Amino acid sequence: MDNAMANHTTGLEIAIIGMAGRFPGAASVDEFWQLLRDGQEAIAQLNADTLHQQGVDETLLNDPQYVKAGGVLADVDQFDAAFFGYSPREAELLDPQQRLFLECAWEALETAGYDAESYDGSIGVYGGAGMNGYLFNLYANARVRESASPYELFLASDKDFLTTRVSYKLNLQGPSLDIQTACSSSLVAVHTACQSLLSGECDIALAGGVAVSKQQGYRYQDGGIYSPDGHCRAFDAQAQGTVGGNGVGIVVLKRLEDAQRDGDTIDAVIKGSAVNNDGALKVSYTAPRIDSQAAVIRAAQMMAEVSPESITYIEAHGTGTPLGDPIEIAALSQAFRQETERKGFCAIASVKTNIGHLDAAAGIASLIKAVLALKHGQIPPILHFQQPNPQIDFANSPFYVNTQLADWPESESPRRAGVSSFGIGGTNAHVVLEEGRPQTPDPRPQTARGRC
Repeated sequence: MDNAMANHTTGLEIAIIGMAGRFPGAASVDEFWQLLRDGQEAIAQLNADTLHQQGVDETLLNDPQYVKAGGVLADVDQFDAAFFGYSPREAELLDPQQRLFLECAWEALETAGYDAESYDGSIGVYGGAGMNGYLFNLYANARVRESASPYELFLASDKDFLTTRVSYKLNLQGPSLDIQTACSSSLVAVHTACQSLLSGECDIALAGGVAVSKQQGYRYQDGGIYSPDGHCRAFDAQAQGTVGGNGVGIVVLKRLEDAQRDGDTIDAVIKGSAVNNDGALKVSYTAPRIDSQAAVIRAAQMMAEVSPESITYIEAHGTGTPLGDPIEIAALSQAFRQETERKGFCAIASVKTNIGHLDAAAGIASLIKAVLALKHGQIPPILHFQQPNPQIDFANSPFYVNTQLADWPESESPRRAGVSSFGIGGTNAHVVLEEGRPQTPDPRPQTARGRC
């Protein structure tokens, strides 16, 4: 590949100019990178007192199949209600997921250096949320039932109001769309935001997801998606499932040419993205499918107009299930093999081994991890990997499992990564990322563009 092709631009690139997030063991994006770089697991072992407070009864606690582990998110009960113009009563009714998403949206815009009140373009919001378990607590509280109307609870709880609440509170006048595709929701939100930017519907877009449920364990079931010991062993021979986690993440997106013109800090560039669905040709509604996963990966690569050989890191969906892992590697191999027969050149890992499966926020956690790896020029290690799943032939694939913190070598082409997220029900998403580029600052005063 010559250097001109290696650095080819299509005019469809999207810059990531800001990020914010909170994850198990990490209260910020910077802390998240520290956790990933150091190869730490943030799955908490939960004690009986904590589980009692979360409503787990004694019978379940004593069940030998009950796994007392999960990806705990700190301070989910904390919210600066007054800052966003909420009364204490309104804040009490509001789903914690919506509180966290709102706070994260404000923080993400701040990291990008933009003030929505003075910015002269339009800002859109795209996001998804997990199931609201908080509402059950409200209904169980007699005081709340007697003082709040069903309509108030509806407005404070329903997923439909996740992004429009952000638009209202931050005065954002671009599109405001809730994206719900189960586990792939937040990466599909990123894809949708990119399409809106390219079509001119908005000038800046916030995209991400949130998932906060009761922070408790689960009952292990043979053949289920959850592991028997509270650890996720993606791609390993001993993998038997994942573990639940909680988190929130948002990225700030802008057309690359606009970001370069305006002198924005560019964390990474989205070269291409794609979304599809498995359809009916699979063994069950919840099962993954090789061909459709391969198709969405290949579609993103084709939109990016990059060779698979130039992609040297994949942040995989990587749930650590005996069925899902071999299918994912087979799909990736099928996509890559359309252009290359090289073996073992692309590192692969999964953030779920660090923080668990974040449901609707899983894809954005993976994306932020990959962006951080590009920014720092290092690939963080996967955890708990010893021997490959016997159904995965890594030796003859383009991939190797990255088990140690590794410097990411430079080459004639920019560093590139792929990020996958696959939802129960078959909506698949893939994004091709590239490391950030130098900007050409705009000579206009920054205050004219609404910069902080």
